[in-house]
Amino acid sequence: MSSLPRRVKSEAKPLISEDDELSSFLNLSSESEEEEEEWEPKSKIAKRPRLPKQNESRPKRVAVPQSTVARKRVKKIAIKEELDVSLPIAPAEGSKDGVPLSKPKEEDVGTNLKILNKKPEVPKKVQLNSFQGKNLNSLESDEKPSTSVLVVGKQVKHEQSEEDFTFDEPPFKRIKSTTCLEGKPVKHAGGNKVKEEFEMNWDMVQVLSERTSVEPWVCANLIRLFQEENTIPFIARYRKELINNLEADALREIQQTLEELRTVAKKTHAMIQKLKKEGKLSGGLLTALLNCRTLEELDHVSAPYKTGSKGTKAQRAKQLGLEPAALSLLQNPMELNLFSYVRPNIKGLSTIQEVEAGVQHILADMFAKDKDTLDFIRKLCQQRYICIQSALAKASSKNINEKDIDKFQLYHEFSCNIKNIQHHQILAINRGENLKILTVKVNVPDGVKNEFCWWCVNERWRPKHFVKPELMRILQNSVEDAYKRLIYPLLCREFRSKLTSDAEKESVMMFGRNLRQLLLTSPVRGRTLMGVDPGYKHGCKLAIISPTSQILHTDVVYLHSGQGFREAEKIKRHLLQYNCSTVVIGNGTACRETEAYFADLIMKKYFAPLDVVYCIVSEAGASIYSVSPEASKEMPDLDPNLRSAVSIARRVQDPLAELVKIEPKHIGVGMYQHDVSQTLLKATLDSVVEECVSFVGVDINICSEILLRHIAGLNANRAKNIIEWREKNGPFINREQLKEVKGLGPKSFQQCAGFIRFNQEYIKTFCSKKIELESHVLLNKAGAQVTKKKQGKKKSKLTPGASQQPNPLDQTCIHPESYNTAMRFLSFIGGNPNDIGKPDMQQKVNAVIQKEGLEGVAKRLNTTVHTLQLIIDGLTQPEGFDIRTDFDKPDFKRSIVCFEDLSVGTVLTGKVENATPFGVFVDIGVGKAGLIPVRNITEAKLSKVKKRRSLGLGPGERVEVKVVNIDIPRLRITLDLIRVL
Repeated sequence: MSSLPRRVKSEAKPLISEDDELSSFLNLSSESEEEEEEWEPKSKIAKRPRLPKQNESRPKRVAVPQSTVARKRVKKIAIKEELDVSLPIAPAEGSKDGVPLSKPKEEDVGTNLKILNKKPEVPKKVQLNSFQGKNLNSLESDEKPSTSVLVVGKQVKHEQSEEDFTFDEPPFKRIKSTTCLEGKPVKHAGGNKVKEEFEMNWDMVQVLSERTSVEPWVCANLIRLFQEENTIPFIARYRKELINNLEADALREIQQTLEELRTVAKKTHAMIQKLKKEGKLSGGLLTALLNCRTLEELDHVSAPYKTGSKGTKAQRAKQLGLEPAALSLLQNPMELNLFSYVRPNIKGLSTIQEVEAGVQHILADMFAKDKDTLDFIRKLCQQRYICIQSALAKASSKNINEKDIDKFQLYHEFSCNIKNIQHHQILAINRGENLKILTVKVNVPDGVKNEFCWWCVNERWRPKHFVKPELMRILQNSVEDAYKRLIYPLLCREFRSKLTSDAEKESVMMFGRNLRQLLLTSPVRGRTLMGVDPGYKHGCKLAIISPTSQILHTDVVYLHSGQGFREAEKIKRHLLQYNCSTVVIGNGTACRETEAYFADLIMKKYFAPLDVVYCIVSEAGASIYSVSPEASKEMPDLDPNLRSAVSIARRVQDPLAELVKIEPKHIGVGMYQHDVSQTLLKATLDSVVEECVSFVGVDINICSEILLRHIAGLNANRAKNIIEWREKNGPFINREQLKEVKGLGPKSFQQCAGFIRFNQEYIKTFCSKKIELESHVLLNKAGAQVTKKKQGKKKSKLTPGASQQPNPLDQTCIHPESYNTAMRFLSFIGGNPNDIGKPDMQQKVNAVIQKEGLEGVAKRLNTTVHTLQLIIDGLTQPEGFDIRTDFDKPDFKRSIVCFEDLSVGTVLTGKVENATPFGVFVDIGVGKAGLIPVRNITEAKLSKVKKRRSLGLGPGERVEVKVVNIDIPRLRITLDLIRVL
């Protein structure tokens, strides 16, 4: 029943005259809004002036289940319940409506009538405070946000004002966990409408769902979460039920698509206001603009009306007064007489042929801008074979280098179905076209044109009455002209734009996945490392760093200028002096020769008694970082050339902490990164860095400012303020102290708190020393004659200063809003907070879960499975747990393999350097990376860990490969994947 009024609304819309529609948009009158709302079920509409009437209604009126009053009463009941037991998320400022996410159950009416007498309004400030986890005495108030309760299934539609609306409703939790076996909420048509700043004729949630293939209720929740400035790491970890457990990559894709749609809506309304001021806006044009879903459609509709445009053929024909004739041909052709429009002295009307041409142009323009017509041709193209073709440009050989032309040899005569073409092929074709080496076109078969023309003449634009043959000929010519001159070019632009957009997004997402894999490389702890920045003329720069990243020694050696033997003595002396047995070599200039030099010395056991090993790491961005202000601030007395050697060594010791200092695009693990949108690339890579740093977590008392600014919810200013607070007041004792930092408000605290860690041993030591020091000072001031009673009074003054006590939960991934539930869970299993991360805690948790099950315990604690699992992970993970331990470490070697040593069938181990849609490049230690084509990477060859993580192959992973082809002239090696190590 709820979907019926929506159909009525859509059918009734054309009945409104153009003048009425235009005035309703321009004036934004409340009367027009009420007229539209009459077509909606009243349970879906929030009318703020009527809220007092809802509060004054009596329970007895609920007796009629189908009435509007009944539905309103159910909504108030649900929301009043939520205010007592859930943690609300306040709606975005300026929003009138909440997220309408479910149809109320009628049986709820009778069970909750008593609650009607309570006041539903709760101040927004109170909600925000409880959301930050300040009220730890109320389990439900603190817990509900962390359980990420979906607001889509059980709860009612958006009826409440900003103060009344609550986002996380416990009733839906029960629906999600019990009613639906798959954990999805109960949904119904029209239940996911979200208020947007710029309204269009299409629903934002529905279009977002179609483009991302994500359920509408998830899209509605994400729109609300993004409106409230929640970060992707926070949503991915602490709002799992709201997003159906989507991963961070999927959230980024949805966020980007949402921004694209909002850009279309914003530019559409800007164009509408511009045309309104110029007096060019009509009712039909307004409807066409509000129907636009892409920037290409908007450009197609608005192009004739832009300033400086000479006007289209249709506009010039309308200025001559031929529009009535065109409309008459469709609506009343029997009374149409084109000869009456002939004016011999007026250009464009001087002959009957010119009049017919003018009518034809008006009709063609009308056809090309009709929504149903465009929808039909698009659907028709989806069912047919549409291909994109590229060929060598005729003039390319005159001005372009032959080598550049050879790079695009695969695309000199290329044709592929647009449904099957690969993303890297699109980017390659676009690059060739931009370089004027290739010409590209989209080929639409003639059958599409013929079927489209027949449909237009006989179905969509068929005249209402009998038409003379000469007028029917005009109609047929108009359809063909609309297709050839207007619709076909539009389709080509749309196809090219869609293919390019998808390819760019995939390229950016691939860059993001590779960057994540690189950032999450497992750190090498507890080793003294020697970093080597290779070079020829200016020598190889050396830097030895301690296990705590302190610089112990720097030097320059000249290994490739005939002084290799003498320099070997110097290197040996440094290694023995600092007990360093690991050498890290950058992969830049002279890398191959430097690797051979160290491998030869290692094979001869020159560094005995040390068992020296070496590894190769990417030095991308190291030179840029060495001259940056951050490097100058961190290593002010060190030469920039030596700073790069320090950076190379630290990339192995703690890759994440070092690589965040470099702008992500300079790390160089992408594909066609210079051909994609730089704005999209930067936003995605920054988001990936934020995700990695947040998920790994940082110890706030020892981390650097650069690392801290990448935590979710923080920025450069907030990170600087945290460092200043730490320098002024000493180490942070617990997460609550973060609220004392300048500029770190409730929202920032909510986003960052769960990703900040505290070393409990260090804090306990600091607190004990602080209390002893304060006691000693107070006793000295009191003098030696102070009585025990006075001593007690003095000590009592210490309590306010010592009120900030360490919290064992601060060392875990548990969010402060879930602390109350975590403590209840500890009481339930008989655990002690001081035993977090110990084997005893793991045994107690396993015993309870095996006995009652995860869902049973979650129900007992009035929380959800996802939140309970997060609490269990936080309590059982050992102290200092690092998610990067599951990822691969650098590949340490003692010997080297030459290119000439390779033969077909040779089995080698290597490390993935880069991943692309067409294959994976693997460093096999011969100075040239080999390629594993994507067809050789099958699911059976991936380890179970990789399948579980759904990461495929990424930079840093160790693999076993077999050589299947060697192209010596081109130095190309083709590999087959055997297994992932």
